[in-house]
Amino acid sequence: MSERASTDVRNAWPGPGAAEDDDAPFKTLSPEEAQALRAKHPPVSPWRVIAAQAAVGLVVAALIGLVTQRSELAWSALYGAAAVVVPGALLARGITRLTGAGVGAAAFSFMLWEAVKVGLAVAMLAAATKVVPGLSWPALLVAMLVCMKVNWLALLWQGRVKNEAGRD
Repeated sequence: MSERASTDVRNAWPGPGAAEDDDAPFKTLSPEEAQALRAKHPPVSPWRVIAAQAAVGLVVAALIGLVTQRSELAWSALYGAAAVVVPGALLARGITRLTGAGVGAAAFSFMLWEAVKVGLAVAMLAAATKVVPGLSWPALLVAMLVCMKVNWLALLWQGRVKNEAGRD
């Protein structure tokens, strides 16, 4: 890399004091401004994401069953979807219960319920060979992967809804 190219690359990135050099200073919002911001950018409900994951899981299991004509593959895929949806629903239930908690309690609650979610998902995967007769790991893992990717679709959906509302 030439001397000039390396200088250009170094100058392209903001330095350590770049945050202080911003033209827009940090501003505390009034309650009315915070309410308006929440109305303009509503959060995605975790229950909508869980419902979308469940629907996608059912579709994947049905497609696998229809394409392969093998019920054990469809059941494996359905169990894989359940290994994402059930722990996710437990997490959603746990974190939506605390509505008036402070920031510290909310962060602790999220970490606790996330640990419970991961533990339940691992336990479900460990029990899969006993629960699903003729288990197919590839079908189970494909369904899990597709269901987990629904989270990204929810974020894209939220961005699209915001962009469409901003055009009005």
